[in-house]
Amino acid sequence: MTTFELDRQSLLVLDKIVAGATDQDLSRPTPCAGWTLADLLRHQVSENHAFAEALRRGEAADWDAGRLGEDAYASYAASVDDFLAAYGEEGAMRRQVKIHEIGPFAAEIAAAMHLVDTVVHGWDLAKTFGVAYEPVPEAVAAALGFAAMVPTDPAERAVSGAFGALVEVPEGAGELDRLIGLLGRDPGWKLS
Repeated sequence: MTTFELDRQSLLVLDKIVAGATDQDLSRPTPCAGWTLADLLRHQVSENHAFAEALRRGEAADWDAGRLGEDAYASYAASVDDFLAAYGEEGAMRRQVKIHEIGPFAAEIAAAMHLVDTVVHGWDLAKTFGVAYEPVPEAVAAALGFAAMVPTDPAERAVSGAFGALVEVPEGAGELDRLIGLLGRDPGWKLS
């Protein structure tokens, strides 16, 4: 299965979680340090639109331009549609893109980066709502394989500012917990 298809399927999993969000939910804390649900959704809206723009134009002008508007779910869903439309275009995966000033590189790499974001933020969303998270197993494996390139050295991680401190997980932990820990989240995080 292609990275894009794994991402598309993963976005369907997230949609089931986000679809029920109300205005009252937007102030909920998330596993993303210092972020509420509104912050997390706005981040996802920004990233989805920016990845789409980068694919269409070669790079995105603003990676933080997403807005939730009056209906957070509608804004989120529109951003997913934009991303899927861009990456679903004929020949899209043969294009070169620049992501956050890095690149250019193959759109397939950008799709893998987006997949990591989708899988991990799906976990964030599930934890935020206290619901079960049932990601696509192949998507978790692919995301973990790509995320293995994330530096584990604290100084290197601090330079990028994109990841929290590495969280050690027990030996023999499953792929999802290893991915979550690698990207700076505690697999045991619970809404208090």
